[in-house]
Amino acid sequence: MQDLTYRLPQKRTITSAPTEGDNARLDARREHAVARALVPGLPRYIVDGDGGVLIDVDGNSLIDFASGIAVTSVGVSNPRVTAAVTKAAQKFTHTCFLVTGYEGFIDVCEKLNELTPGDFPKKTALFNSGAEAVENAVKIARAYTGKFAVATFDNAYHGRTNFTLAMTAKNKPYKTGFGPFASDVHRLPMSYPLRDGLSGQEAADRAIRVLEGQIGVENLACVVLESIQGEGGFIEPAEGFMPAIATWCRENNVVFVADEIQAGLARTGDMFACSHEGVEPDMITSAKALADGMPLSAVTGRAEIMDAPGPGALGGTYAGNPLACAAAMAVFEEIEENDLCGRAREIEAIIRTHLEPLLAHEEVKDVRGRGAMMAIELDTAERTAAVANACKEQGVITLTCGVDGNVIRLLPPLVIPEALLNEGLEILVAALKNTF
Repeated sequence: MQDLTYRLPQKRTITSAPTEGDNARLDARREHAVARALVPGLPRYIVDGDGGVLIDVDGNSLIDFASGIAVTSVGVSNPRVTAAVTKAAQKFTHTCFLVTGYEGFIDVCEKLNELTPGDFPKKTALFNSGAEAVENAVKIARAYTGKFAVATFDNAYHGRTNFTLAMTAKNKPYKTGFGPFASDVHRLPMSYPLRDGLSGQEAADRAIRVLEGQIGVENLACVVLESIQGEGGFIEPAEGFMPAIATWCRENNVVFVADEIQAGLARTGDMFACSHEGVEPDMITSAKALADGMPLSAVTGRAEIMDAPGPGALGGTYAGNPLACAAAMAVFEEIEENDLCGRAREIEAIIRTHLEPLLAHEEVKDVRGRGAMMAIELDTAERTAAVANACKEQGVITLTCGVDGNVIRLLPPLVIPEALLNEGLEILVAALKNTF
């Protein structure tokens, strides 16, 4: 894998624990000032970063296998992105597109219309967060169809607003204590090859029986499906599942929405993960990596669907902020210039080389995913937590996920150098073996 140009040394250096020095001082300040719901998984406080490393306030250099939860795919201080944001900020930081327009908003919409799957007329609406994008996709589908029911899947994660929490499956820490949630949201059985043993078509038939028998085509506005589930466990549905669901929707006047907030923008080796099986969603949501950390999300879809809400019916004060739009255009250039889709596939091959031999151990249940969105499912949540904590102690930032809390997910920046990727994976493998 060809290395890129980096501003900071791409090496791991750990000289102090997070309970020491300025990290400890800042964590004490956090306890007094920040609501207790907002606790860093690793209490190290970052002051710099580049490529595949993050530098904390005490000078420790950490290997980043999280990318801010799949956000900083082109790096946390990408020169093209920072230059674009700086240039835009020198002109104006805000006007609100619904008050006075600006070209950057249109640029991003045109680019997403071009890049998203489907050879048909498209339009795009910009928002701030992934949850906003999902919720607005549902609003658009309801306006277009005149129907109201929404179907989502077991293990799904779609956001933290009241409506998207209704769509999200995992209770703790997301839903507990926050109800009641929005109504007319229904859950379908998901394809989970490790656990159900079904083919894609068999799993789709099972879900369709629920759609037809328990919800009713005449009531259903849309089906929302993550192309690869994120928080639910990086679950990649069996081949054929997603195309079968999309086909059923098309045949029954139901809008099919692909949630690509975590999987999109080159993360899986395709610009959008649903392209892996040639699926062309009616609408697709994107966020996270779209603007490399600047708050920006989007809904892109068939023009006739996107135009269903009337003027003024969609939007938000900060939706499509000009600085975020400038960042997004820089991200598109980085993905193309450095072939980050191809680089994601190279990252997958390296990860599999390290992790697949562990399948010989009964404690390791699965290695799955695509591109730089990979996961290893273990037998217990306790083992998973122990491995993640061991990695963090050695300066490798990892995340866990899954409804059962037993999945380690890997989301390295697409610009990470190969040597650093290998080093982090070696530490992960050693931490796993130490629990056997």
